[in-house]
Amino acid sequence: MIKVGDTLPVATLMEFSEVEGEGCSIGPNPVDTAKATAGKTIALFALPGAFTPTCSAKHVPGYVEQFDKFKAAGVDEIWCVSVNDAFVMGAWARDQKTAGKVRMLGDGDAAFTKATGLTLDLTGKGLGLRSNRYSMLVKDGKVASLNIEGPGKFEVSDAATLLAQAKG
Repeated sequence: MIKVGDTLPVATLMEFSEVEGEGCSIGPNPVDTAKATAGKTIALFALPGAFTPTCSAKHVPGYVEQFDKFKAAGVDEIWCVSVNDAFVMGAWARDQKTAGKVRMLGDGDAAFTKATGLTLDLTGKGLGLRSNRYSMLVKDGKVASLNIEGPGKFEVSDAATLLAQAKG
């Protein structure tokens, strides 16, 4: 399992873009984790699934609401990662009004999630292999802080916790 001090796994996440620009076409675009984190501070949080109750009601809204404070604390970007495809993440981004604040990144085949060792098996509940709920501060591709939730919990991966670590 990934830990503080480790380099973020090299993987390609997918991001749905509503408009063309900065080398991105409309639709799914690849995001190379190594290139996208180089020289940046990223507030990354991951969760079991788009449109799920806790994720939609608490997790994503907290990061959207705290966007300005994260920027003031030196965070370049906020990423939300979920084992969903880019189309679902794009629809969820519209629903959650994350544009310009939180990058909604799909890990459709769970390659990134498996590489972190932070998988959550929800097969018996009809959801398959998903990501555990966690947050991490990534500085220049390395994990600076990591907050992993216990089963069914939402206590340490929230925006306030990661923001305090970004300020610290």
